[in-house]
Amino acid sequence: VQVEESGGGSVQAGGSLRLSCTASGSTSSAVSMGWFRQAPGKERQGLAVMTTNGRTAYADSVKDRFTISQDNTNRTLYLQMNSLKPEDTAMYYCAAGPNYIFPQTDPQKYYYWGQGTQVAVSS
Repeated sequence: VQVEESGGGSVQAGGSLRLSCTASGSTSSAVSMGWFRQAPGKERQGLAVMTTNGRTAYADSVKDRFTISQDNTNRTLYLQMNSLKPEDTAMYYCAAGPNYIFPQTDPQKYYYWGQGTQVAVSS
């Protein structure tokens, strides 16, 4: 499975961005997917994940501000990020993993990763 994300950029605090992720490969339609981020000096963090049956889970830090969604017609995963804060500044990654029944936010449970897209939020 190949994963590629896009849509990062720079925005002022309170602004919005939407990240996109496409997964391709023979099993790309039967995988759990999610969004993660890693800031300098910090561990990679699970933000929002989705199973193939549509179950989602969010990190407390982004709940009510970020929304994960998927367009099955073009196999694209989205992360809508609203009310962005300077502490949201990080490299954002999309990843794919096994077809979990319940959503998993642990990055170690995902095997296929994109190259990342930078998000910078200024105050």
